[in-house]
Amino acid sequence: MSNFWNQQIERADRLAGQSSGAKELLVFYAQLLRAQQEIYESLRSRRAWLPSGDLQTDLPVIKESSFSLLQNVVSHGPALLAAEAKNLLVNGAQVTNEILIDYWRNPSDTQFFAKAIIQPYTHWLIESGAKPVGRELAGGERTCPFCGGKPQVSFLQNKERNAESGNRDLICATCLSRWEFRRVVCANCGEERPAKLGYFHSSEFDHVRIEACDSCNHYIKGVDLTRLGFAAPLVDEIYAAPLDLWSREHGYTKIELNLVGL
Repeated sequence: MSNFWNQQIERADRLAGQSSGAKELLVFYAQLLRAQQEIYESLRSRRAWLPSGDLQTDLPVIKESSFSLLQNVVSHGPALLAAEAKNLLVNGAQVTNEILIDYWRNPSDTQFFAKAIIQPYTHWLIESGAKPVGRELAGGERTCPFCGGKPQVSFLQNKERNAESGNRDLICATCLSRWEFRRVVCANCGEERPAKLGYFHSSEFDHVRIEACDSCNHYIKGVDLTRLGFAAPLVDEIYAAPLDLWSREHGYTKIELNLVGL
């Protein structure tokens, strides 16, 4: 499904040309998306191979496909990430194995390279019909029904014509799939009391809002496709990076940091 990657890349390129506060983030993210698309296409087009869903079994193929992403980060990433990518390219065969396996079993939003490489792999798992193996993660409505990942971003869209308000979905931070979720509920702790849930937005980003919970002090960004139908939630939440700064200043922690670290 190259369409998915093309949509993200085109949106990131477009917003990078419009944004002042998040331009560098969007330029880097657009390059990263191109590298992820290369991984996805490499896996999808590999002859006589389909993923097993067992990361350790699939690891040799994943690593072979991931070199272009590391090279991309060396060329386009911020200095610290570029240095780490260069080190992985030169010395890191065993280290790469370790960070991928560790992320698979114990995902963390601070494991940049593992998350960036695993996303296109798990996205291809969905499309190939394989099931992830060896991810012993807590289940429930607040985690991805396919891989157990946390939500990266929330979005609203009308799924029925003439609907008065949009339905809410969450996008998985690991496999980038989406699942339906109740509209007025915290995506982190399940809080349902309206008095504990807050929604904040800026006129500068009219279609993006902060969805915050005062019970667990966590938040997620929500992108309203009923206001801007051609938005791409994964990209537009980076475009609205100043809202993350506001949230941190007000004591909220993001459920899952995105690939640019916000």
